[in-house]
Amino acid sequence: MFFIIPLLITLYSSLFTSSSQANALSKGLSISVDHEHDNLVSLNGLFTAGFYKVGINAYCFSIWFTEPHAKHENPTVVWMANRDIPVNGKHSKLSLHDDGNLVLEDADHSIVWSTETKSTNGSLNLKLEDTGNLVLHQLNGVPGMLWQSFDYPTDTLLHDQLFTKDSQLVSSRSTSNFSSGFFRLYFENNNILSLLYNGPEITSVYWPPPYMKTWEAGRSTFNSSRIAKLDSEGKFNSSDDFGFFVSDFGIRRNRIMKLDSDGNIRVYSLVDQKGRKKWEVQWQAFSSPCKIHGVCGPNSLCTYSQEHGRKCECVHGYKKKNQSDWAYGCEPKFKPCEQGEKDYIELHHVEFYGYDMRFLQNRTLEACKQDCLNDCNCKGFQFKFDTNFYNCYLKNLLYNGYQLGFEHSIYIKLPQNLVSSFQQALVNEIESNSSCPTHIIMPIPRSYERKHENGSLKVLRWFGMVIGVLEILLILIFIYISHKDSATSAKSYYPIASGFKRFTYAELKTATSNFKEEIGRGGAGVVYKGKLSDDRIAAIKVLKEVNHQGEVVFQAEISTIGRLNHMNLIETLGYCIEGKHRLVVYEYMENGSLATSLNSNKLNWGKKFDIAIGTAKGLAYLHEECLEWVLHCDVKPHNILLDADYNPKLADFGLSKLFDRGGNETSSFSRIRGTRGYMAPEWVFNLPITSKVDVYSYGVVILEMITGKSPVLQMVQLGGDSGRDQTLVEWVREKIREHIGSQNGTWIGEIVDSRTSGEYDKGMLINLVKVALQCAEEDRDARPSMSQVVNILLHPGSHDSHDMNEASVSSIYNKVSP
Repeated sequence: MFFIIPLLITLYSSLFTSSSQANALSKGLSISVDHEHDNLVSLNGLFTAGFYKVGINAYCFSIWFTEPHAKHENPTVVWMANRDIPVNGKHSKLSLHDDGNLVLEDADHSIVWSTETKSTNGSLNLKLEDTGNLVLHQLNGVPGMLWQSFDYPTDTLLHDQLFTKDSQLVSSRSTSNFSSGFFRLYFENNNILSLLYNGPEITSVYWPPPYMKTWEAGRSTFNSSRIAKLDSEGKFNSSDDFGFFVSDFGIRRNRIMKLDSDGNIRVYSLVDQKGRKKWEVQWQAFSSPCKIHGVCGPNSLCTYSQEHGRKCECVHGYKKKNQSDWAYGCEPKFKPCEQGEKDYIELHHVEFYGYDMRFLQNRTLEACKQDCLNDCNCKGFQFKFDTNFYNCYLKNLLYNGYQLGFEHSIYIKLPQNLVSSFQQALVNEIESNSSCPTHIIMPIPRSYERKHENGSLKVLRWFGMVIGVLEILLILIFIYISHKDSATSAKSYYPIASGFKRFTYAELKTATSNFKEEIGRGGAGVVYKGKLSDDRIAAIKVLKEVNHQGEVVFQAEISTIGRLNHMNLIETLGYCIEGKHRLVVYEYMENGSLATSLNSNKLNWGKKFDIAIGTAKGLAYLHEECLEWVLHCDVKPHNILLDADYNPKLADFGLSKLFDRGGNETSSFSRIRGTRGYMAPEWVFNLPITSKVDVYSYGVVILEMITGKSPVLQMVQLGGDSGRDQTLVEWVREKIREHIGSQNGTWIGEIVDSRTSGEYDKGMLINLVKVALQCAEEDRDARPSMSQVVNILLHPGSHDSHDMNEASVSSIYNKVSP
């Protein structure tokens, strides 16, 4: 025994030492956090895998470059298994179980992370490759790779590591906090490699620039392979046609592509400088870091200089929300909608990108100020000259503020006392600077001796000068023409497409109690009632299909609603794109759809008239007030929702269509859109589609509200043995025709819904019928615009109203179906 025990101890020590320096871990063995050198090291010695300290008594299982590459610096970490749930510095371990599962256990034996792999037979091997890839192999039975770290990157790509449709890089929270941050690199569903800001309140794509069309950014959506790679020579290629060469291209070096905590993606090369290795930036997506979304949070301003780098500061009148973290931005020192005198401060050369609640064309500065003052949700406005007019862009949020060579000014709305303090601060700054001595630029004398030139050289010199001047003139003319063309074609307004919360599927599943309470159902999906984490009640629509057509509907709805902001349009709180799941989160409307209220007879005549006006205002906004021309394409009672006060809001933009306002306001569509009974004749006869298709649908909806009848009635006889369904428009015209000659409007009593409670104003209702019939004309040119409809309903005695009423009377008596 005296000889055996020391022998066993020696054998155990030698085994432990060899395993701690090995590049592989066998089945049934573990790596413990208790032993500092209990690691895996690649055969080339370049990479180490083990427990990396991320805080006080907090460790993450990680892969890092073995050698620190700068004095007093920590090793460069390239992968982490449990970045958001660090384990205890005592008794935690990574174990390769007999069943093939690689498991990370905390000190209390709870499982923090695992590969969720299985092996039915054969030996297993966890190996750290020379490439930095941690690979779990099954060696016999059915040999193969069960899992690899390259498939699950954190914030870093190593050279020759494939980035796929299932990959994403997520930035760290800061340079010292390794937990998941707010920035992501991933392939969007349109196959474009994109950078996303997924902040505490909003979500928005910021690269490629969201104001550019795909092809303008040099990208292509037509390759669905979704793959990208950086090679060791410094060439990056992506399947969306994006690519670049780093500044030291051609030299084989260790390289990493990292999404840094500031939201910028950079390529670093490991450079040897006088025997000392150092990471140097060889490429970056943004040279101006202030243009990265969310870097300073809301209500703040980002400035940048080569000397001092990036700096965040609150807009005057606001204060920092979280003293240790700029990501949460600033909050107002005042109550935004509180009564009191308001004024503006002007910030020169400042842009707040996105979140334009309204666009006002050809306005004076005073008109812009007044419009913003009248809306408590307006935080300020951008005032700029676009081609021919001064336009203003009213902001309901102050996000992505930066001061960097922007040509125009923004005006921030504040209480009068805060405006006064801002002006005083400017005066003090000017007075303090006025005492500074003026720098005098002294001329530096230079003398030279003129050499004698012969005549031939002089002629050649003058000839060369003339040619040079002509070349410069031609170049300037070309640049001017190109700039003019691009300025003409470019949009002056770039609304942010996804300026709202991006939810996870798990969040929405919890919010709806596993989709328990259904509150609506349509052709595109089912709507459920849910309660969000901030206690807001929401309507959550789950799309039925995720095939090509379902994806088109989802993308149409998201891209449309991201640009809209109006009291008669549904407010969107967020969305979810995760695997096969596509969901949209709306504000909850207590009284459901107009269709439900019509069937249950909840509406009196006063409410019906208010709904008619509100719906007309919402459509007028879509057709004429948005910078981009928006067609809803499916106006019907099911898509008009009513809040607690029965205010109408248009919803369901899955079939909508966006067009540039400067383009031709007609379009061809790949398929018929809408619902039978509400569709304009243009859809059936394949005529050019304009905003008048929504006008037609609106007219049918109004007649349905008035009569209580379906837009398509039962079969009627048309003579002989033939028959067909009669439309509601035809039925109303027929009832009016039966009373031709009666000047007291007795026909109105024949068509109104007797189930509707309350008294109605006969003249007002007659006017509403006439408006509806004019909207439902077969000839689209005979239909009014929605802004005309709003004017007529609000001001029935106006000139436009009179003209239209006369036209409507003519229509009523002369266009009745025989």
